Amino acid sequence: MRIFRKIILIFSKIVLIILMIIILFFVYFNIPVKDKNKKKQLGITFSGRYASDIGMDPQKTFLAILDELKVKKIRLPIYWDLVEKEEGRYDFSEVDWQLREAEKRQAEIILVVGQKVPRWPECAIPDWANKTDQKRKNSLLRFLNVAINRYKNNSTVKYWQVENEPFLRFGICPVPDADLLDQEIALVRKIDRSREIIVTDSGELSFWLSAAKRADIFGTTLYRTIYKEPFGYITYPVGPRFFHFKYWIIKIFAHQKKAIIAELQAEPWISGWTVNAPLEEQFRSMNVSQLNENVSYAQKTGFEEIYLWGAEWWYWLKMEKNHPELWQEGKELFSQS
Repeated sequence: MRIFRKIILIFSKIVLIILMIIILFFVYFNIPVKDKNKKKQLGITFSGRYASDIGMDPQKTFLAILDELKVKKIRLPIYWDLVEKEEGRYDFSEVDWQLREAEKRQAEIILVVGQKVPRWPECAIPDWANKTDQKRKNSLLRFLNVAINRYKNNSTVKYWQVENEPFLRFGICPVPDADLLDQEIALVRKIDRSREIIVTDSGELSFWLSAAKRADIFGTTLYRTIYKEPFGYITYPVGPRFFHFKYWIIKIFAHQKKAIIAELQAEPWISGWTVNAPLEEQFRSMNVSQLNENVSYAQKTGFEEIYLWGAEWWYWLKMEKNHPELWQEGKELFSQS
């Protein structure tokens, strides 16, 4: 009986210590951060696929982002399933056009390559390549070889990003594969040694180490308000010091000294397809006030570059719903960066 009581006592002390550590971390993460560098550079992620999915013309949307918002930093995915619809036959015309238009306006591009790139369904694998795992892997490496060689001499491309959140189980995707990712990164480095490689990971759901140790530059996502069944809307209860702490971890344990915010939430996260919901529902998790709060939060995290996620939706609101408020606020934000 005494031994049992001792075990219970020891277990209780351990639980209490763990709870105290959690509380201390929570308090630390929420200590206000006063310093904010408003001159940190803002960019956007642009997806022609997403623009089409919400009923917008991808080219008109892209030009509006360049000419009206005056964006100079763009993260641009190459969709494997759109470029190589048939094995060995490539159509890079849309990517070529995007890069030409960006070059005309002295914008710089992060070109995202791989099987998993920004926007749903996350993985863009052609049906013909998905017959077996080995077929997919071999075909992917061949596609990367073609894509990198095509754009390695394009001065508009500043960085390569290899895969998008490759260690996060999200989307309609194969199981995360570190060995395949390492082969992809090695291939990109072999073809082009002149550019640094970005690898990204979830801001809230990962410790970043696996991605950061492979990257020249680490990229994190940053989402503030999400929708999660069965709880509904959730705002992450942590301040910018949460990201300070995780940045410190990868500096110490992954020797990673360069990092950016690759995705900052600037559109709604709701249940279901965004534009199918009533506007009132969409505005619950993203509106002008929330956009400014998110940018202010991101500016306090210590990352030098911040890429917003959702400019296509702003344009849709302006053109289809007569709600230009977020588009106008975006203009103001980019004019200050």
